[in-house]
Amino acid sequence: MSKVSVEELAELTPSKIVAELDKYIIGQEEAKKSVAIALRNRWRRMQVPEQMRKEIMPNNILMIGATGVGKTEIARRLAQITRSPFIKVEASKFTEVGYVGRDVESMVRDLAEQAVNLVKAEFIERVKTNAKQQAEEILLDLLVPPVTLSSPAESNAAQSSEPNATPSDHELNQNTRNHFREKLKSGELDEKFVEMEVTLPNPSVQVVGPGGMEAMEGLQEMLSGMMPAKKKKRRLPVNEAREILISEEAQRLIDMEAVTREAIFRAENQGIIFIDEIDKVAVGGSRQGGPDVSREGVQRDLLPIVEGSTVNTKYGTLKTDYVLFIAAGAFHVAKPSDLIPELQGRFPIRVELNALTEDDFYQILTQPQNALTLQYKSLMKTEGVELQFDSDALKEIAKIAFSVNAEIENIGARRLHTLFSAVLQDWLFKIPDKSKETAFHVTSDFVTQQLKPIFQKKDLSRYIL
Repeated sequence: MSKVSVEELAELTPSKIVAELDKYIIGQEEAKKSVAIALRNRWRRMQVPEQMRKEIMPNNILMIGATGVGKTEIARRLAQITRSPFIKVEASKFTEVGYVGRDVESMVRDLAEQAVNLVKAEFIERVKTNAKQQAEEILLDLLVPPVTLSSPAESNAAQSSEPNATPSDHELNQNTRNHFREKLKSGELDEKFVEMEVTLPNPSVQVVGPGGMEAMEGLQEMLSGMMPAKKKKRRLPVNEAREILISEEAQRLIDMEAVTREAIFRAENQGIIFIDEIDKVAVGGSRQGGPDVSREGVQRDLLPIVEGSTVNTKYGTLKTDYVLFIAAGAFHVAKPSDLIPELQGRFPIRVELNALTEDDFYQILTQPQNALTLQYKSLMKTEGVELQFDSDALKEIAKIAFSVNAEIENIGARRLHTLFSAVLQDWLFKIPDKSKETAFHVTSDFVTQQLKPIFQKKDLSRYIL
């Protein structure tokens, strides 16, 4: 997948961005508008004079809402719209320097890694046609070794170690190769075996320093890269050998320096870092001592990254000044005001996501392009079965999801996954053995029948639903 062009970015108005998000996320209009404006502002920033461009910082966003209401999905889909480098991290996984845990700079290194993988895939896609042609020639050499027609001067040379091919031998060889080339393209030789050298991955070199392995990852990469690549002969079917050769040839054709430059630029100017569970590192006013020291320490370590700093990665330095940070948390116990003032100031845009209603659950099951109903229909189609859902059945599932969230624990739309599994579990287990079944209709009565035993066991429902 290629990157979004400048012209395509110009066409991505906030309303079009929201329309794209609407295809996968129900409701949460306020949050969608905020992220759409933030994304559009990135394009606007790139259009202003360079001197002013340096002064325009992104307006980072703080999302407040219970689990399962769409916080992560909004950020992830936003990055997909522009094919921007994107990573999700959990604030609770980080610890203050000196404690056991990941250091906050690792999120920037992860972003650089993601950007390189993204750009590298684009570069490989550009050279794939040439890589396929070169891989085909290598396979032909393995299947039908070429013979060379020597020049007259070479033919008279006494030192010739091999007998010279005659014109008829050369012509016969070329005809055979052309015949095999057609067979390769048509897939007739896919099951035939060839013997070829395969490059083995270098063993990882573990280096542990004062800051732990993460602090030494650059040295690890350098030492691993210095080790010569090892090759091993293997017998492989042509179809498998072709994929390996295409990958190897594509790697040779791309310019990794250009990949790295583009990746760092894109990470700095288009990268999105989603920090989840930011409320877990907030320090509540009623808590004193204990782990709160580490929580506040994490916030202070996060601060320079969010404000803008330069981080060393194995691909070079990466500035975080223009990276868009989106933080999110449920804030059931802590409040946004429990974050240190400096960090609060770096998230000027705050949006509160609404809890899902019964109608929201029904729309989630019927409207998005990745709706659970469509996913299960696709799964059942692989067994030759047409799966259908009554509208009343989906309304019953939505009603139960809302009820269970209200009575037990609110896990948002994730509740639908457990309900669908409970409703269809027996059928999904039995269907491969029911060879004559070609259709299955999910009705409201069937949903009630499947879920009624669970509701009768309140304690059990805590674990199943």
